Amino acid sequence: MAKTYDYLFKLLLIGDSGVGKTCLLFRFSEDAFNTTFISTIGIDFKIRTIELDGKKIKLQIWDTAGQERFRTITTAYYRGAMGIMLVYDITNEKSFDNIKNWIRNIEEHASSDVERMILGNKCDMNEKRQVSKEKGEKLAIDYGIKFLETSAKSSINVEEAFFTLARDIMTKLNRKMNDNSSSGAGSQSLRNNTTKLLLRAPLNVDCDTQNTKWILLTKPIDLSGSSFSDMEAMKWRHKCKNEGRSFSQKPEQVLSMRLTS
Repeated sequence: MAKTYDYLFKLLLIGDSGVGKTCLLFRFSEDAFNTTFISTIGIDFKIRTIELDGKKIKLQIWDTAGQERFRTITTAYYRGAMGIMLVYDITNEKSFDNIKNWIRNIEEHASSDVERMILGNKCDMNEKRQVSKEKGEKLAIDYGIKFLETSAKSSINVEEAFFTLARDIMTKLNRKMNDNSSSGAGSQSLRNNTTKLLLRAPLNVDCDTQNTKWILLTKPIDLSGSSFSDMEAMKWRHKCKNEGRSFSQKPEQVLSMRLTS
């Protein structure tokens, strides 16, 4: 069966119990709101497909339980997440204070390049507000994270939050693809240059098979008639033992092993 989408993004909603994570998920996925509070047990997910820049993006959104007793289960889902929303309740200052703990969980369990966003939920309940918008914005700035105040009940900024996070993931993905494409095109030329340099070098030299190619590429000097030990760019520690190779490995052999590995 043919895929009905171009990309699949896994998103995660985390935060204290009762901040409205499930309500945000239902508002976005089904445009519905339930006034009855039912605590999430373990983890649940919904799917919604959106369109960004002409591409169909399937969002797989995981809703995690906020209670401590489910923490071992929920942190296991951090690893594959491409985007994480940290949610607090603007009428509950403790839930806001705990955002720092949730960020620490992300740093411990999620990918280092995961996209993050802080959401101050229940902004429709301004008369019960305990956390100012400015306070939320400052926290987000301190961590270099985007911030929005939302209301699942009044459908305020819910669409914008999910679309913004998805767009940030898409931008990062496109940047990686472009970087890989350009590096792939340039790597063959670099390898050719390395071949010429190594083959003109002395035959018996001390070699670091891990770094030889990189050092040569960063400083492509003419090695003809010179010794590696005389070159500033060739000063490195011997790590050949890690690969079980002799320190007197011939450059041609090193080259062959590096370019075919």
